[in-house]
Amino acid sequence: MTAPAPLPPAAAGALDGAPRGRVEGLDAIRGVALLGIFLMNVEWFSRPMQELGLGPAAGLAPLDALAAWLVYALVQGKFWILFSLLFGMGFAVMQGRAQASPRPFAPAYARRLGMLLGLGVAHAVLLWPGDILHNYAIAGAVLLAFHGLEQRLLWVLGATLYLLLALLSLLGGALMAAAPALAPDTAVDAAAAAQAYVQGDFATVTAQRLSYFGGQLANEIAILPSILGVFLIGMWCVRSGVVVDPAAHRRVLMRMLGWGAPLGAALTALALWIALGAEAGSGGRYLALGVMLFANLPLALAYLAVLALAFARMPRLRAWLAPAGRMALTNYILQSLVASLVFYGYGAGLYGQIGRAGQCGLVLAVFAAQLVISRWWMGRFAYGPLEWLWRAATWLRWPPLRRAAADV
Repeated sequence: MTAPAPLPPAAAGALDGAPRGRVEGLDAIRGVALLGIFLMNVEWFSRPMQELGLGPAAGLAPLDALAAWLVYALVQGKFWILFSLLFGMGFAVMQGRAQASPRPFAPAYARRLGMLLGLGVAHAVLLWPGDILHNYAIAGAVLLAFHGLEQRLLWVLGATLYLLLALLSLLGGALMAAAPALAPDTAVDAAAAAQAYVQGDFATVTAQRLSYFGGQLANEIAILPSILGVFLIGMWCVRSGVVVDPAAHRRVLMRMLGWGAPLGAALTALALWIALGAEAGSGGRYLALGVMLFANLPLALAYLAVLALAFARMPRLRAWLAPAGRMALTNYILQSLVASLVFYGYGAGLYGQIGRAGQCGLVLAVFAAQLVISRWWMGRFAYGPLEWLWRAATWLRWPPLRRAAADV
């Protein structure tokens, strides 16, 4: 494992020696991404994962249907990409800073990814089988091979890798729409999963999570190039300085917004038209998914541009959101812990009993609590709890946790 290339001076300066607000802006964007991720994920604590990607369920009450379709159009897939972009940025920063550090990079990077992989697998088995952290760890290992790419090639290769999965999904969806018999029948597996989640104790639910997680090997392999592609675009965002100094790159961000928003909106509208005209679980829904994958990347980049520009001008809002983003790993896991205790049989057992509108209300309440708790915590401590353990595993030493000690 070779040492990574250093960050360009503009990006390195913005991250290491720039005013606090610039780094705080990235943390604030990460906080918004956490909200979007939870809005998307919460449905799958109360609905079988076997139906993932098929759009809103059939037979919803009007308010629930409105909430479901709004999340489908504006959140699903977009905030996954935004969250992944930010993880890619973090990996890129660590790689770049390592050039100036006397400490060996390769062992620390391997330990960092190993910790993330273990945490992701534990999250999938013990809390929720839709975990993304283990995928990030694997893609992060591959990311190191691309550290020497030119800045322009990072963008081109990243977009190509992402769009490859979108194209394959579109072709598969078109085939299933033309030949409905080819669409997978998930009804039996979904019913068994729902029964386990509703009636099962912790051991039964864990066995169901493990069964689903273990059966996703083909999908795991398929989405890794897509995740890697998003990471490469995140690396471009750091190396170009676009996200670490948005004021100086306003024109670039406005161009990103100018093409990303209309293109993403048009493709989303097409996907919605297809999905609304197809029955739940039909091949038409898979076709809509393929179109939506094409929409997600430009819209996620438009979201990134809007947030970066907005937080550069809104310091109070930025200051409220940033603490949650600084402990994003902890908050991500806590969201799953709360949802598992609310919906699964070994907790409150509300699986299938809270509609999509109620789920969104729950997400907003939990996220509001996380904002308050994160602000309190980060005012006293240098890291979130899991971030502290992650850093300790990376560098094989316990970093100071209390803020006063860490600031010395």
